[in-house]
Formats: sequence, structure tokens, C-alpha cells
Amino acid sequence: MSSQGLVTDDLSMDGNFASDDNWYIYDQTGDQDGMTPDVIPDCHPTIPYDLYHACMAPVSLAVLLVLSLLVKRKKLYKNCWDGAPGLLSPVQFLEEEGHKGLSVAVFGILFSSLCILVLDNDPLPFISGSSTQNREYWKIMALLYYPAFYYPLIACATVRHRAGYFLGCLLSWCHCVVHLWQKVECPQSPKIYRYYSLLSYLPIILCLAVLSLWYPAQLVKSFKEQKRKKVMEELPGSGYCEDYLKNILAKRTPNKSISRAKPSLLSRIRSYVCSFLYAPQEGFQIPLKLVLSLATSVIAVYQVALLLLAVFVPSIQIVRSGMTKELTALFIQFGIVASENPAGIPGDKELATLKHYIWSLEVCFVSSLVVSCLLTFCMLMKSMGKHRINLQRLYQGAVTDVFYRSRKIQPSQQALVCWMCFASFQTAFACLGLLIQHIVFFVCTVIFTFFVVIPLQSGSNMLLFKIMENMWPFWLTLVLAVVAQNLLTHYYFLERGRLPKELTNRRALYIVTFLLFPINVLVGVLAAVWRMVGSALYNVVHFCRLDVSMLGHGVEVFDPGYRTYCHYLKIEVSQSHPVMKAFCFLLLQVCKKGPQPRDVEEGVKLMKTKAFSSKGPKGKRSRARWFLAYTLLNNPSLLPYRKGALLDSTANGMQASPAKP
Repeated sequence: MSSQGLVTDDLSMDGNFASDDNWYIYDQTGDQDGMTPDVIPDCHPTIPYDLYHACMAPVSLAVLLVLSLLVKRKKLYKNCWDGAPGLLSPVQFLEEEGHKGLSVAVFGILFSSLCILVLDNDPLPFISGSSTQNREYWKIMALLYYPAFYYPLIACATVRHRAGYFLGCLLSWCHCVVHLWQKVECPQSPKIYRYYSLLSYLPIILCLAVLSLWYPAQLVKSFKEQKRKKVMEELPGSGYCEDYLKNILAKRTPNKSISRAKPSLLSRIRSYVCSFLYAPQEGFQIPLKLVLSLATSVIAVYQVALLLLAVFVPSIQIVRSGMTKELTALFIQFGIVASENPAGIPGDKELATLKHYIWSLEVCFVSSLVVSCLLTFCMLMKSMGKHRINLQRLYQGAVTDVFYRSRKIQPSQQALVCWMCFASFQTAFACLGLLIQHIVFFVCTVIFTFFVVIPLQSGSNMLLFKIMENMWPFWLTLVLAVVAQNLLTHYYFLERGRLPKELTNRRALYIVTFLLFPINVLVGVLAAVWRMVGSALYNVVHFCRLDVSMLGHGVEVFDPGYRTYCHYLKIEVSQSHPVMKAFCFLLLQVCKKGPQPRDVEEGVKLMKTKAFSSKGPKGKRSRARWFLAYTLLNNPSLLPYRKGALLDSTANGMQASPAKP
């Protein structure tokens, strides 16, 4: 009994010691320095994610079926049950007049949801606690589930009916209220950073708020519309095409005075800065695909930057606050921190120096991330101006000015695949480009800070300046050689006074060339280093732009981004040429007999099936032929489409002659 009591007393003493030890490690350290972050418990909202998806997924499916039946009933009327209800088109990508804001909002919601599920332990909301082996399969299923889940949000607008707007109001309000309620109840989460979940959901909430305001506005507008019949008779996209054609045919007033003087430095700087800002141009609209690619790229930059900040900054702050003199002694032994004590014992000054170094790393990280984001935004905005220039040149038939070699502007299998992938490629290139830029700029800023800025502040670790001091004769020789060659070339080896400059003093030129050959080899080494660094920085900065090839003109086909962009332009120009569509709309306006078709994607074929009225006045026919000739002269790219129609004599408004026996 006594031995058992002793063992029990020992166990109780060990247990108390263990509890005291745990209390000392976690509580006392956290109270003193704040090294240990507060433990954020898992938050369970009133409406969990699995319940939210379990309720909204059937509702979204029911809305989609109702809209499909509504469209089928509207088109077939009495025979609506003869065919299966067709799936609604989410976005009319090749139409000029569309709801671009709505498309941007839905695509922003979809892409932000995909960014969140990549880092989530439960990609599918219906399946919780999935194992690591099956998690990748659920992520693949989630890539298909989320587009189908948000499909009705954008399909409600393509119906152009009050019922669609009403259902869109209900869906957008439900999604927005649930997301806001969840984030108000659980603003913090233990994943990565306490506010990372809230900040990553911010684009989704903003896009849902836009939809919650847009659908009610369209519903109210549909009730206030008085001239409904007139609106229904208009063909979709006809307004923009007619405006584009009027802008082309408008008379231009020539400039009376053209200044040939060299622009000033301030004007050149202003024009260079304005090249990074996209300004809308009268009579021209950027295609929907380009707008979507820009919007999703901006959201991608935001998500990547947020993830980098949430991973690095809190961690480096914890490391900086947890620095002690014992850890400082380790850095002193490696020579990273200088010590004034001959014995190498760290003091308060060495500890403050080490914390300053860590703070400098944090500043370099944040500043390089800000610069990378700004550069990515500038490159994306500049690419929008380049897209407009390329589209306008292709509309005019200047194929070689865009592709640097002759290409056929017509659809193909590869072109259509690239057109479908363009917006996704642009988003992925923006993500990877931002990451590469940040890594390169972070390394450069760290090198500049620890080899230039900090040595100038403290007066120690002047390694780089010592190397430069020892090599000053070498640098001076190279500079003098380059300056001497330029001066001799300007004043001695070129004959001045003549308009076409000629070589002179050739014997001296040969002598100087031979004598300076070894020095020019060293100059060439520096030039080669600069060529490597310059080309690397150029490719890193322009990596997010698909309109700029990272390879030369001869091997640009091996650049997947630029090849996708070129094929995208082919599809856009061949299928959405505004002049071609405007011409087809004019034909439909003249042909008043018979029902007017709604689908004008194959507008060229209408010239074969619909004939001009031969009994019309000659003035109308002559004016139409003149417009046709003027249009074809100013848009040579339309000639291939006209060749097939010229075989039919009725295409020009003439009567078909009887066939010869």
C-alpha cells in the first residue's frame, strides 16, 4: 500500500510538472513577446456551405429548366413539346451589343471560387473530410461543378424576358445574402491567415452585389419600356455595326497646319504615360472576350498577391518579434551581424540590428509585390490598346502589319480551339507572370538593400564598395575607351558638311580598330551581360501580354500564348467583322418581304437566299452598289466572302438570266 501511494504521489507530481511546463511554454511566451498567434477556433456559420449548396444547386437547376421551357415555348408556340428544351446560351461572345458588366461579374465569381477551392481541404461542399488521395479527384469534379452551379446566374439575362430578370433577381439575392451572412458570422478563419478567407471572398461578394443591382434594374426597365415592338424588331448588334460604319464613312476635316517640329521632352513623356491608359474610341468597342480576359486577369493578380502577403508577412513578423540574443549569437558567428564585443557576445544593439535586417526583408517583399502588381496592371492596360490597333488593322485587311507575314483570315480547327482558350490563357499567364516578376524583383531589391543601402547607413559590410574601389582602373579604362571611340568617330572618322556622311581618315580608323580590339572584347562582355539581363527583364515584365511574342519572328509559332492570340484574332475578325455585319443588316432592312431571320452569324449566305427587289428605283440600286464598292475597297479582307456571292447574279440586285441551253 505504501509503495502504491508513493507511485501515485510521483505520478501526480509529474503531471503537475507537465501541466506547469505546458503553461510556461505557451502562455508565458505568448504574453511576453506575442510570438505565438492567437488560436482561432473553427467557426460554424448558421448556414453552412454544404447546406447552402445542397439547397441552391436544385434551385439553380429548376431555374435553368424553367428558362429553357420558356424559350422553347416562345419559339415553337403550339409545337413546344415536339422537341427537347434546348440549353440556354450563357454568353454571346461574338456579339458586339451584350451585357458586358453582367458577364464580367459572373466570370469573376466563377474564377474566384476556383481560386478558393485550390487551397481548400474540401473542394466539393457536399463531401467533407476527404482523404489526401481522393482530394485531387474531388478538385477535378469541382472544376466542373462550379461552372454548372453559377450557370443560371448568367443564363437568366440571355432570355431577355421579364421572367428571366425576375429569376435572376431571386438567385443573385440568395447568393449575395448567404455569402454576406456567412462572412459576418465568421470573419476570421484559421486557414493561412485570420482574414484571408474574408479577403479572398471579397471579389465574389462585390460581383454578387453587382448582379443584385443589375437584375432589378433590368426588371424595372422592362416594365417601363413602352416601345417594346420596336425593340424586338431590331437585330442584336445592329446598333454598334451601323455606328462603326458611319464612323468610317464620316468625312474627315484635314488638319490645316501640321507641325513637323520635334516634340518636346514633356510631350513625349506625356504620350508615353498615356500609352498605358486605355481610352475609349468613338465608334469602336472592345470584344467581349478581351474584356473578360482583362477582368479575370485583374482578379487573378489580386488573389495571387493576397496569397503571397498572407503567407509571408505574418510569418516574418512572428520571426522578428521572437528574436532573442541567443539567436543573434548564431548570426554573429556567420558574420551576418557585426558585433562590437570582442568575445562575440550579443547585446541589445546587435539584437536591434538583426530585427532591422528582418524588417528590411519585409519591406523588400511588400515593395516588390506592389511594383509587380502595378507593372502587371500597366501591361494589361497597354495590351488593350494594342488589341484595338490589331483589330482595326485586320478589319482594313492589313494582315502583314499584324502577323508580319501573309495569313488567311478564316476559321479553322486550331483557331477555334485557341479562341475558346484565349481568356483562360490570359488569366493563367497573368498569374504566373506576377509570380515570376515578384521573385525577380524581390531578389533584386534584397541585393540592393543589403549591399548598398544598409552598408551606407551603418558603415559596415562594405564588400561591394570595396570591390568597386579595387576595380576602378578597369572601369575607368572601359569608359575612356568607349568615350574615345565615340569622339573620334564624330570628329575625325566621318566627313562633316555633306548631307550623306562619308568615311575619312581610313588609315587612322584601321589603326584605332586594331589597338582597341582587346578593350572592346571586355566591353563586349559587359554588353553581353546587359543583353542577357535586359532580355530577361523584358520577358519577365511582358510575360503577361499575349500580344507580344517572347520569341523571334521566325520561331514565334513555338510561343503558345502568342499563337493563341493570333488565332483568336482570326476568329474575331472572320466572324464579327462590323463592316460585314453592317452590310448584312442593310440587306435585311431592304428585304422587307418575308420574315427577317434573327441569327445573322452566316450573314453572307443571306445574299444568296434573299434577292433585291428588281422593281425598285435605280437610285437605290446605284447607291447600294456604290456603298458596296466603297466598302470592299476600304476593307480588302471582305473580298473572299464576296467571291462566292458573285456567282449569283441576284446578289447585286439584278434579275437572274435564264440558263443557256
